[in-house]
Amino acid sequence: MHCPFCGNDETKVLESRQVEEGTAVRRRRECDHCSRRFTTFEKYEDMPLVVVKKDGRREEFSRGKLKAGILRACEKRPVSVEQIETMAYEIEKNLRNGHDREVPSKSIGEAVMNNLVHLDEVAYIRFASVYREFKDVQRFLQELHELVEKKGNN
Repeated sequence: MHCPFCGNDETKVLESRQVEEGTAVRRRRECDHCSRRFTTFEKYEDMPLVVVKKDGRREEFSRGKLKAGILRACEKRPVSVEQIETMAYEIEKNLRNGHDREVPSKSIGEAVMNNLVHLDEVAYIRFASVYREFKDVQRFLQELHELVEKKGNN
């Protein structure tokens, strides 16, 4: 492993630990030449997950885009970055386990909504309003009523 600071190719591992439920390894390293420390991640390379959009276009799945959408819905809400990271990781894991190589974008949106409804109801409504493309206030109110009914049945 080359040092990102001085380019030396002699580094030593100070600490290793499993992350993401054992599917990756985080290593803390130190350069033998400049003594600076840095972190590396080692993860197995799997087949890319392809998202099939509503219009039929295909693009590679991006956990970053998933997190950005969740973060937008959770803006100014009492939801931590760790909760968003965990949700994105769990959704990606379930998508990879439940489909071959292609997943409809609808499955991703529904998974986000299923998680947000339990995490933060305001974030859920925000996400739903964009995901379900609310055209007017009536549709917004309908979603609110459905949410209240679900909450009352629990």
